[in-house]
Amino acid sequence: MISLNSIIFNGMDATQIDVQVQLSSGLAKPEFNIIGLADRAVKESAERIRNVLSALNLSLPPRRLTVNLSPADVEKTGSHFDLPILCGILCAIGVLPEEELKKYIIIGEIGLNGTIVKTSGVLPASVWANQNNLGIICPGDQGHEARWAGHTNILAPFHVLELINHFKGTQILPVPQVASSNNSESSNLDMAEVHGQSAAKRALEIAAAGGHAMLMVGPPGSGKTMLASRLPTILPEMTPEEILETSIIYSIAGQLGDKDLVTTRPFRSVHHTSSAVSLAGGGTDARPGEISLAHNGVLFLDELPEFNRATLEILRQPMEAGKIMIARAKRTAIYPARFQLIAAMNPCPCGHLGNAALSCTRAPRCAEAYQNKISGPLLDRIDLHVDVDAVNPWEMNSKDEEPRETSAEIRARVIAARKTQIERQGKPNAQLDGSELESVTHLSEELTKFLNTAAEKMGLSARGYNRIKRIARTIADLRGSPNIETTDLAEALSYRPINRGKYGVK
Repeated sequence: MISLNSIIFNGMDATQIDVQVQLSSGLAKPEFNIIGLADRAVKESAERIRNVLSALNLSLPPRRLTVNLSPADVEKTGSHFDLPILCGILCAIGVLPEEELKKYIIIGEIGLNGTIVKTSGVLPASVWANQNNLGIICPGDQGHEARWAGHTNILAPFHVLELINHFKGTQILPVPQVASSNNSESSNLDMAEVHGQSAAKRALEIAAAGGHAMLMVGPPGSGKTMLASRLPTILPEMTPEEILETSIIYSIAGQLGDKDLVTTRPFRSVHHTSSAVSLAGGGTDARPGEISLAHNGVLFLDELPEFNRATLEILRQPMEAGKIMIARAKRTAIYPARFQLIAAMNPCPCGHLGNAALSCTRAPRCAEAYQNKISGPLLDRIDLHVDVDAVNPWEMNSKDEEPRETSAEIRARVIAARKTQIERQGKPNAQLDGSELESVTHLSEELTKFLNTAAEKMGLSARGYNRIKRIARTIADLRGSPNIETTDLAEALSYRPINRGKYGVK
C-alpha cells in the first residue's frame, strides 16, 4: 500500500490527510474507486487522472485500484486531491519513489493534459508543512505563494512530467523565489478631495485611530460613501502578523488571485442584497464570508436599513468576539473576523427628511419605520454615530474655503495614536475588554460623576457606557495625552446616539 500526505482545512485549522493507494489483483480490467467521505469534486478526479495517464503514455494495470482518504470520518472537499492521488498511483506502478514523496504535503488540481492548476489554500498548507518539518508540492503558479511560509523545501511544477523528471534526476525543479511584497494597490483617493464635512472627517479620524465602528447618516449626495472609501488612506499599515493571517484567509477562500500576499488593509464593500451566507461564510465547504475577508480591515455596508434584518444580526457576535463560528451539518469552522464596521444610511426612504422642499408628506413616520429596521443591540455596538449634512454645490467651488488636510497629514496623527495604544496595551482601543479598559482609563471623581450623569440622561446601556470610555481614550491618544479630560468625554458623548431629533424622529 502506498501512503502519501495531503491536507484539508476546517476554518483556519489544518488536518493532515493520508492518501492511501492500494492495487489489488483479481480483475480482468482496471477498476478505480475513491473512498473516505469524498465529495463529488474529489471523486471526479478519477476521470481526470485517467486522461493524464493517457497523456503520459501510461495506463492503469488490469487490477482493482482503491484510493482511501484517511481519516474516513472527515469530509474531503475540493479538487486539490488530484495531484496527491495521481502521485500515489504513480508510486504504485513504480514511476515515482514513495519514500521521497512522503516527505512532502502534496496539493494541486490537474488538467486533462497533465498541467498542474492553481488551487486554494497553498499559503496555509505551506505554513502547516513548515511547522511540521515537511516540504510541499504545489502548482507552479503558486510556488512564490508557498515560499512566503519561510522554508525552501518546495517543489512547484507546472506539469506532472516535470515532477516525474525531477525525481528521476533528469530535471531539477528550482526553488521558487519570493516575489516582492510591494504589491499594494495604488490609490488616487485622498481626504483633501472631501469638501466640508469637518465633523465627519474628525469622526473618521477617531475611528481610524482606535479601530472603532462608525455609522454615518445623511441625505443622498452628502458624501457618506466618499468618506468611507477614503478611510483606508488614513489607516496604519498592516503588521507582518496581520499580513500573513489575512493572506491565509484569502488563500483558503481562493481570493488571493495574482497577489503574493494581502499587504493593504482589506476594504470590503458589501451590497445590500447580499445573503447571510455571503456575509458570514458557509456553503458545503464552510468557506469564509465577507466579515472574515474584512479581517484586519474595513467592512463597509452602504444603505444599512436596506439589508435584510436577519443578515445584519449576524454582525453582533463577531463584532464583540472578533471571530465567527460557521456550523454546518458535517462541518464546523471558526474564522477570525476582527473587522472595522463602517456603515452609511439615509435618514428615510427618500433621503430628504428635514428638507421642506424635498421630503415627502409621510414624514416623520416613514423615517421612524425606516430607521427601526436596524435593531437596537446592533446600533449599540457601533461606537460613532455621525450626521453628515449635505454640502451646497456652490460651496464646493468657494475660494474662501480653508485648505483641506490631506490623507497623509491625518494618517500621521492616526499612526502616532495607534502606536501609543499598541505600546500601552498591545491592541487598539476598540478591542479592549472590561478589565483592560479600566486599567487605561483612569477617571477622576469629577469626570466619573460627569460621565454617570450624562449616561443617565442619555439612557446608555452598560455596553454604551464602556464604548464612551473607549472613544474618549482614543481622543486623548490623538491629543498625545496620557489622561482623559472633560473635553474628551464630551466629544465622545456627542457621537452617541444618532441625533434623530434633527430629522424629526424622536
